[in-house]
Amino acid sequence: MLLGANGPDSLIWWEWVGGHRDEILDALTQHIQLTVSSVVLGTLIAAPLAFLAMRWRWVYGPILSVGTILYTIPSLAAFVLLIEVMSLETAAILVLTSYTILILVRNIVAGLDSVPEDVKEAARGMGYSPLRQLVRVELPIALPTILAGIRLAVVTVIGLVTVAAIVGEGGLGDLILDGLERDFPTPLMIGAILSVLLAVTFDLALLGVQRLATPWQRKGR
Repeated sequence: MLLGANGPDSLIWWEWVGGHRDEILDALTQHIQLTVSSVVLGTLIAAPLAFLAMRWRWVYGPILSVGTILYTIPSLAAFVLLIEVMSLETAAILVLTSYTILILVRNIVAGLDSVPEDVKEAARGMGYSPLRQLVRVELPIALPTILAGIRLAVVTVIGLVTVAAIVGEGGLGDLILDGLERDFPTPLMIGAILSVLLAVTFDLALLGVQRLATPWQRKGR
C-alpha cells in the first residue's frame, strides 16, 4: 500500500473514485439526510421536555434518567431490534434520534438556567406573558448554550451513522464497510475523510449561525 501510488493498492485510487462518483455522492447525501432528520426530530422532542422540566423541576431527573438509558443502549443492538418491526430508514432515524435527546435536553435546560433572575424580573415587570418572555428574552440569552448542544448532537450523529452501515443504512459508513470487507483502502479512506469533513463543515456552519444569531456577544468581546 503506497501513499504516492495510484492503483488498487494505493490509499486512494483516484480512477476508482472517478468511476464511483454517483455512489459516493449518494452515500454522502444519505449521511446528511440521516443526520439532519435525526437532529431535527431530536430537537422537536427535547425542547418540550426541557420546557416541561423548567416548569416542573421534579420531572427533570426522570427525563435525564430515560435519556441516559437511551444514550447507553448499544447502537448496533438497537438497530437490530428495531429493523424487525419497521423499515431500515425509520429504524436508523429513531436510533440516531435517541442519542440526541440527552444532549439536547441538558443544554436547553442549562441555557435557560443561565438567564439571570433580574432579567426575568424585568421582563415580568414590563408585562411580558410567560410565552413572550420565553421567546423574546430567555431563548435569545440561552441560544449559545442551546446551539452548543445542537453542535455536539450533530457531530455525535455523524459518527453514529457509520454504524448503521451494518444494517444497510450507513451513508458514508457503507463505503467504510465496503473497504473493510474487501480489504480495499480507497472506499474506506473516502468514507472516513468525508465523514470528518462533514462533521467539521456542520460544526463550523452552526458556529456561524450562532454568531449571526447572537451579535451582542461579538459586540461584548
